[in-house]
Amino acid sequence: MRRVCFTLQVRPDRLEEYRERHAAVWPEMLAALRDSGWCDYSLFLREDGLLVGHLLTEDLDAALAAMEATEVNARWQAEMAPFFADLPDGRADRALHVLDEVFHLEDQLAALRGGAS
Repeated sequence: MRRVCFTLQVRPDRLEEYRERHAAVWPEMLAALRDSGWCDYSLFLREDGLLVGHLLTEDLDAALAAMEATEVNARWQAEMAPFFADLPDGRADRALHVLDEVFHLEDQLAALRGGAS
């Protein structure tokens, strides 16, 4: 599975409501994420609105496309759009800034074990 980390920017004046909305995500949205290949998905929010997401997935493009095909995602994105700053087309799921992974402890430990045998 690929580890994916991304950032978005939540409007600082909407942080508390953003937290509240994510404390009780719609059950059908949770199911859609799971069924679309989003595993071990977490969001982290800094006090200035920097949002960092992390998930595991076999194929990010396929997971995004599967979510794009769901009606619940369209509703969720419409409801969440006002929480974000500078969305080019009004959809946070189309504005993810995916980060390059530069270090993973377990990968390097596994490489050491493999190199030692």
